[in-house]
Amino acid sequence: MATGCMKVTKYFLFLFNLLFFILGAVILGFGVWILVDKSSFIAVLQESSASLKTGSYILISVGAVTMVMGFLGCIGAVNEIRCLLGLYFTGLLLILIAQVAAGVLIYMQRDTLKSELSTVIQDLIVTYNFEDGENTSTEDAWDYIQRTLKCCGWISSQNWTENLVIANSSMSKYPCSCSIDSGEKENGFCTAGNSTWPVHTKGCMQQVQNWLQDNIGIILGVCVGVAVIELMGMILSMCLCRNVHREDYTKVPKY
Repeated sequence: MATGCMKVTKYFLFLFNLLFFILGAVILGFGVWILVDKSSFIAVLQESSASLKTGSYILISVGAVTMVMGFLGCIGAVNEIRCLLGLYFTGLLLILIAQVAAGVLIYMQRDTLKSELSTVIQDLIVTYNFEDGENTSTEDAWDYIQRTLKCCGWISSQNWTENLVIANSSMSKYPCSCSIDSGEKENGFCTAGNSTWPVHTKGCMQQVQNWLQDNIGIILGVCVGVAVIELMGMILSMCLCRNVHREDYTKVPKY
């Protein structure tokens, strides 16, 4: 019975570590995507605070460590190596503590991050297309957001009245990505035929918040799932570590 339980524990731990290895690859890929993505809201978030870029490096590091831990766990489970199982347990514990600490830090700094993001986006709108008349990657990303979410500006479309190019043109120009005309897909500015801009009036701040609220369940579900996998891996590794290579004291002579 004990031998059968050991085999089941070993194979379950191997499967958990294989899943953990795949999870580490996903985390690493997500961190790399944050760094290289230039065509979505992530590109704008990168400009709001250095913390996002730092967070991406942390994700890459955690993903790499997770892959290494998954590999060590697989080897330790298959070969029943107590040293690797103990190292695996310790690594999982440290990763779980780091994840909880990061979540608490982000939650406590949420108002600061929101304020920084608002300031950076409003500055982006003011200087949009002003210096050389060509869009940067961040400005292209902001155009993409406005087209996709069908919004204009951060608070409202009135934010664009502070843009230097529009102000110098006596309000005859407006951002093309804000246009309600589905046929206009280009970036930069369009010329208005009259004093009324054919743009969406709703700001993007509320749209972004709605997107986060709609997807918060998925985000929390992923976080809880990761934590459960880590806890199960810790429990199985400890059980296997305590039972492999145990001495059979019944064979010791009694005097």
